[in-house]
Amino acid sequence: MELDLRLAKPLNNPVPRTYKRANPDATRLLVFDLLTEVNRSDGYSNLLLPQALTASNLDDRDKAFATELLYGTLRMQGRHDWILAQVSNRPWAEIDAGVIDVGRMALHQIHEMRVPDHAAVSASVDIARKRLGEGQGSFLNALLRAVLKKSLEEWLAPLSEIKDPIERLSIQYSHPQWIVSAYFDLLKNEADVTAALIANNIPAQPTLVSWPGRSTQAELVELGGVPTQYSPYGVRLSGSPGAISAIRDRRAGVQDEGSQLVAEIFAAVSRNAHDWLDLCAGPGGKAALISSIAALGDHTFTANEISEPRANLVSQVVEFGQVIVGDGREIAKSGRTFDAILADVPCTGLGALRRRPEVRWRRTLADLRTLTDLQIELSNAAIAVLNPNGFFAYVTCSPHLAETKFQVSAILKNHPELVKVDLRPYFPVGLVSSNDDGSLLLWPQIHNTDAMFMTIFQKSG
Repeated sequence: MELDLRLAKPLNNPVPRTYKRANPDATRLLVFDLLTEVNRSDGYSNLLLPQALTASNLDDRDKAFATELLYGTLRMQGRHDWILAQVSNRPWAEIDAGVIDVGRMALHQIHEMRVPDHAAVSASVDIARKRLGEGQGSFLNALLRAVLKKSLEEWLAPLSEIKDPIERLSIQYSHPQWIVSAYFDLLKNEADVTAALIANNIPAQPTLVSWPGRSTQAELVELGGVPTQYSPYGVRLSGSPGAISAIRDRRAGVQDEGSQLVAEIFAAVSRNAHDWLDLCAGPGGKAALISSIAALGDHTFTANEISEPRANLVSQVVEFGQVIVGDGREIAKSGRTFDAILADVPCTGLGALRRRPEVRWRRTLADLRTLTDLQIELSNAAIAVLNPNGFFAYVTCSPHLAETKFQVSAILKNHPELVKVDLRPYFPVGLVSSNDDGSLLLWPQIHNTDAMFMTIFQKSG
């Protein structure tokens, strides 16, 4: 349904056609400004939103609304665009970027949140008039009134006629087609792919981690947390992590259970090793947990990070051990060797789409090619400074075959001195990996964690 917006006339709608003065809602205006920063200036929502909420005068209810509106709009903006493009008389790519973002916000309130249609439209038009001008506000008003002529179910009904499951699921669950295609390569059937896409669109509950020697899981439970299913260090929290004293005192952190399991299993495999290295440590989540475990045994710990600002963040949470700054590909220049090395290599981040919703729209196949080259370079550098009988853990927050199984094959081909370690004896009770080859592969829809992958190799003596 295409609407000629130049000829649009007022319909029987509670939103008035003209305003003497726009008075946008402060919460929605904050979200619009953040959305603009994320979509137009490559900001990161998980960093910008907490800062903005802390600096605001919003109450807890408004903060919760802002959180769902920002993250939810980012997750579902692909589907929102698909609907909005059908009622625009101009190609959607040519529409003003601000109108696109406020339109996405409006549709998220209309289709995904318990906001009355008239309130969502009125508040969105106010934002457009305030930030973009009277003309763009009128344009948006006409767009939204056209969308309201159908329910969400009616808008999505034509998807059943799309035979290509990749195209259909991409629209329905708001993921780029290349990601949906990658999931089919991994999961094989439509039902499992659908479950993974749905899981990516469900907000992740905050998960805390206790750092041994500084706090305990029991302490976090007493403060209102529910123990994680597999990790002995974690709890899930309904409230704000910032309200927990152990978090404020930097005796505990915020970390997905999947990352906790990676750290725990790495430490268990390397329990007889002495010198431990986290090669790509920023911003410090795994380093904080591994260093705390190391301090309880006969281990030394070093964290390396290429970015000095991120290394400073690591230093704030690594109480036991050393933090150095350098390119992981040049770790040999440190003049040191290590008994156990963990490389959580830069990757597409497809495993953390629940918590970093904008990543799905930023990453491309071109990024994948660049990242896989970097992953091999970092792995080669780590193996070069690994002592005989030492352990090398290759980790990604991505399930993509090119970043997981194919990389493991390449590492083994390039380094015949390595053998894979079967990690299954080190898994917590009840944990079953989605791989059956001794690697660790976690999925949100199965384990309620990020989609983490880890293979550990041992170097021959």
